[in-house]
Amino acid sequence: MANRVSMYGILVALAFIASYIEVLIPFNFHVPGMKLGLANIIVLLAMYTGGLRAGITVSVIRIILVGFTFGNPYSAIYGLSGGILSFGVMAVLKRTDYFGIVGVSIAGGVTHNIGQLFCAMVLLNLPAVFSYLSYLMFIGVITGALMGIIGDEILKRIVKLKI
Repeated sequence: MANRVSMYGILVALAFIASYIEVLIPFNFHVPGMKLGLANIIVLLAMYTGGLRAGITVSVIRIILVGFTFGNPYSAIYGLSGGILSFGVMAVLKRTDYFGIVGVSIAGGVTHNIGQLFCAMVLLNLPAVFSYLSYLMFIGVITGALMGIIGDEILKRIVKLKI
């Protein structure tokens, strides 16, 4: 139990640092709140080395911490809506063993954007936010693929963690 808790702590810290690095990178494509998704690399590593429970734990704790540290309660809500939806899709795809880590990551990137847009539509009562959907899907595919490739390369180089 102590080993699992300490590993979760390390993974959450790594994801938090990745999110902080992302805040420092001037990545602006004129879409509010758009990010690269660097922390998704850590969530993928947690999923593929420690299982789905490790992945969802790291993802949710990181989103809450980042939302309140670098944002506000609304950014935490948007992050959770995208994060939970994307994690659910990634978990289903991972279990099928049909998609590799890159495909799982791409699906996660796209569905994260869809979850956040749906949340914005509900909170703001503004269906027009879905006008960003095609653009965000394109960016989600690119960043998801990039994060998946990086995650795959890291997985090839580390010893499987026992979480």
